[in-house]
Amino acid sequence: MEHRKIHRLFTGKIKKAGRSDAENKMDQAWESGIFKEPAEGPVHLTKTGFEGDEVADKKNHGGPEKAVFVYPVRHYEEWKRELHADIPVGGNGENFAVSGMDESNVCIGDTFKVGEAIVQVSQPRRPCWKPARRHKVIDLALRIQKTGRTGWYFRVLKEGRVEAGDTFERMEHPCPGWTIEACNEVMYNQISNIGLAESLCACEYLADNWKKTLNKRLQGSEGSSEPRVFGPNR
Repeated sequence: MEHRKIHRLFTGKIKKAGRSDAENKMDQAWESGIFKEPAEGPVHLTKTGFEGDEVADKKNHGGPEKAVFVYPVRHYEEWKRELHADIPVGGNGENFAVSGMDESNVCIGDTFKVGEAIVQVSQPRRPCWKPARRHKVIDLALRIQKTGRTGWYFRVLKEGRVEAGDTFERMEHPCPGWTIEACNEVMYNQISNIGLAESLCACEYLADNWKKTLNKRLQGSEGSSEPRVFGPNR
């Protein structure tokens, strides 16, 4: 079995892209922290993310529940085959590009020691319009949802230095039924299944923003996903 490890570690500053005079919305000016670069050597991980890493949209990204964005390396070959485009590892803006783990074998609440830090799975990533803008695939967020290749987030329980090549030692596995794959199924494909939504919402390790979305669904007031998945791209 392949070891669970950090294949590459990425951090980056907010960058501007596009042109203010572009007619095509996909080419217009925008800014994001999605353009990350491989880190050389160990980087200090804090409760809100890596030192030197920046987030442009602090309302929807970053913070303690989204301190580290994780994405499986193996997905990139699948995207390359399906999109006929060479999206490089790191192209989704992840901090950890990982091997030996994916949405089918990582669960909410799973706690790992990695490097000097201890991290815990908090939620799947809900894709937004920015990867679509970066890679010029307008429906990329919807494709990410449909395939389940979303990646996930860690919260940080213990700060410390982490670097590429570090392995993940699982310390706790409290919710074996709530894989990232299962959570995505509830959020995107089992929308009318109230029982599943209630069950997932009751998971104590699930991030509050996912619980908020599920509670809106249970109350019949869940909003449209259009602003998130397409944003200003169309």
